[in-house]
Amino acid sequence: MNDGRRNELDNLYRRYTKPLYYFLLKLSGSHQLAEDLVQETFVRATISLSFYQNEDVRAWLFKVARNAYLDEWRRRQRRRWVPFADYLFSKDEMASPYGLPEDEAIQAETSDDLQQLMTYLPEQYRSILYLREVEMFSYQEIQEALELSENQVKVALHRARKRLAQIAEKQGWKDDEHGMD
Repeated sequence: MNDGRRNELDNLYRRYTKPLYYFLLKLSGSHQLAEDLVQETFVRATISLSFYQNEDVRAWLFKVARNAYLDEWRRRQRRRWVPFADYLFSKDEMASPYGLPEDEAIQAETSDDLQQLMTYLPEQYRSILYLREVEMFSYQEIQEALELSENQVKVALHRARKRLAQIAEKQGWKDDEHGMD
């Protein structure tokens, strides 16, 4: 790798390590896995950097990170091991490792639980909400990162917000109390 490419990758690493880590942490729920996936993201970025087109760098890196997460999730599914949660047993039955979103939402009591509630959304909804609300991605950047059309971005964002509101409503939250729109 020539020095220019190495410097470019170093700059990308310094600038995007933290945002990618927090994104992957929200997706996986595991600090260790998020760290591993950030490293995997930059390994893939190193390999792909020569093929990289003038796409938005931030959106491209988040796309690479999300794909690394999805690949890891699929790999673990094939091994019949469910990621990011311990098995919970009650009455000799194995409960879903993700819990029931509504039951978990009902137990949430503070405004910090809004972020926790997001973990119960499907991956695409978590991703799109995180990118839009936390990373402040534009619709165009979300399109590139998630490989969706503009209409798909708008529909998915609307549905994600609606589903999050449904979970919050089951919790008994009121929009004016917790700042949810």
